[in-house]
Amino acid sequence: MKWFMNNFKSKLSIIKKFNYKQYAKTNILFFTATFSLLANAILLRAMTVGNILEIKPMLADLAIILILLSFAYLIKPKKQIVYLTTVSIIMTAICVINSIYFTYYSSFASVSLLSTSLQVVSVADAVTESIMQPRDFIYVWQPLVLLFVHFNLTKKNYYFVVEKIERGKRRLLGTTVAAAVIISVFSFTLTSLEIGRLVKQWNREFLVMKFGIYAYQINDIFRSLEPKINAAFGYDEASRKIRTYYEENTNDMGNNKYTNIFKGKNIILIHAESIQQFVMDLKFNGEEVTPNLNRLAKEGLYFSNFYSQVGVGTSSDTEFTLNTSLMPSTNGTVFVSYWDREYITMPKLLKELGYYTFSMHGNKGAMWNRLIMHKELGYDKFYNKVDYDIDETIGLGISDKSFFRQSISKIKGVSETNDKYAGTLITLSNHTPFNDLDKYGEFSVDMKITVTNDQGERIEVRTPYMEGTDMGNYLKSVHYADAALGEFINGMKAENMLTNTVVVIYGDHDARLPKKNFERLNNYNPATDGTLDKEDPQYKATDYYDYELNRKVPFIIWTNEKKLSKEIKKVMGMYDVLPTLGNMFGFKSPYQLGNDIFSVKDNVVVFPNGNWLTQDVYYNNQKQEFKILSTEAIVSQDYIDNYTKIAEEKIDISNSIILYDYIRKSKETQQLLEIYKN
Repeated sequence: MKWFMNNFKSKLSIIKKFNYKQYAKTNILFFTATFSLLANAILLRAMTVGNILEIKPMLADLAIILILLSFAYLIKPKKQIVYLTTVSIIMTAICVINSIYFTYYSSFASVSLLSTSLQVVSVADAVTESIMQPRDFIYVWQPLVLLFVHFNLTKKNYYFVVEKIERGKRRLLGTTVAAAVIISVFSFTLTSLEIGRLVKQWNREFLVMKFGIYAYQINDIFRSLEPKINAAFGYDEASRKIRTYYEENTNDMGNNKYTNIFKGKNIILIHAESIQQFVMDLKFNGEEVTPNLNRLAKEGLYFSNFYSQVGVGTSSDTEFTLNTSLMPSTNGTVFVSYWDREYITMPKLLKELGYYTFSMHGNKGAMWNRLIMHKELGYDKFYNKVDYDIDETIGLGISDKSFFRQSISKIKGVSETNDKYAGTLITLSNHTPFNDLDKYGEFSVDMKITVTNDQGERIEVRTPYMEGTDMGNYLKSVHYADAALGEFINGMKAENMLTNTVVVIYGDHDARLPKKNFERLNNYNPATDGTLDKEDPQYKATDYYDYELNRKVPFIIWTNEKKLSKEIKKVMGMYDVLPTLGNMFGFKSPYQLGNDIFSVKDNVVVFPNGNWLTQDVYYNNQKQEFKILSTEAIVSQDYIDNYTKIAEEKIDISNSIILYDYIRKSKETQQLLEIYKN
């Protein structure tokens, strides 16, 4: 005890003798780097997830900054600027990249997604014109300020003074200890839920909110390496978990009125680029934005609460989820990172029923690794850019009208040599940045109003409304895409190719238009050519939940021979397509995570970020908050907990199937068992 007290007094004496003023004066550059980097981290959160005042992420970011910058003390003071600037540029780049990434994906970048990010090269115009914003580069001030301070200190002989005083190793140790103390304080504030989310990594927005951008990015590096390790060592546990899940969730709901209704018929699936469902409700001066989609919806089965469930793989995620009834990967993109796995897919199941399967797309076959992945999905042939005459272009490539026109002759060739066929046509024209206005054709998104002129006469005038806006340009693009679809249906009918054929139309994902774009659309004031005041009783606010719920896309099943004319209002996700069509055409995947929508009473749509949606609730997994959607709903904590567990389980099972190549390995195991038995 006496030794402890003497030692404590000795340490206390050192602390008292410590010259704080001198320490502050000789660490100006270090402090500048530290607090400017922290300011950037706070700024990024303010401009993305918005929790600017939360202490936890500040502590985590500060600790990371101190640890990284502390190594500068191993360098002579005059040369520390090189190290500090290098770290600053790297951390500033992290902020810039994540700011740009968040604008488009509403999530944060990951090392595991670097290969996916290379796809941006093919759509560079879309990035520069509609995604990349000037505000994304606001973080560049940080290294500039650091260099400015350095040059000013140089003029004042600052480094000459510092070199006489500074003891690098001691300051390195002191800074590291300070960082350790901050980490300890931060760790004590963590909940088990937050620790669990850090380990799982799939809700990136939540991690940045609670752990800060720098801590998230470091954790992401380790998590990105983890799959390569786990794939080799974690299969047995994953296999047990997957088997148990499907034993307890058989999805065997029995027959219903739609069972085998289309058995033996041809299928044409139209993958409609970036078409959201809300456009189907819009008219401008009495003219519908999507007259053809609206007609097909009235004549067919129209699923009006359908969501696409995409992650960062956007269109490719839709292709994967629709064809497998699995979720997109939360670590990388399946088409790019996990193309070499085996999957049970719709094309493979249809081939077992005697179908010839094909896919068509007017873009480069290498985009999203489709040349390889479409073969893995089970398509017999993939028609891509090299198979088309690029005689007319809109946006990223061949126009939809030309694509559909040329595809009809190709489908006719397929039909002449095969009894049954199933084909997927992937459209292209309605892709961001929606700026080929001169090629979309005439469709005004202005507003006609009647006013009284100076002579007291009632006259009709036009106000701009959505003309010249990003939303207006999108609506013009959608109108063109809808017209192209109408021409395709008419062309198929003229060739007598709609007999014994079912057409399935689905929006692949939302248009990724920021929330602000809905302000003028929903609150236009023609009297001022502006928007309604927020205090106006007619003003329609768009909050987080309104925006998320509005991201639904069309899903229509239509046949020329039978007018089904029914709207299905149940919430439905892309992973429900395979089970629903499977019930109608007579196939089923043993690994489907979705449901036949006509057999399930209470469906749930799970999104890759952990959010989920039922008929009664939209749950925000990031904030653990929810919005009740029905006035008649009785929502208890058990209800929320139950569906949250279901959502997390679906994501986990899907990730495990993909990561561990479970389908291939389980098949190989079964084959070995059969050999052993014989």
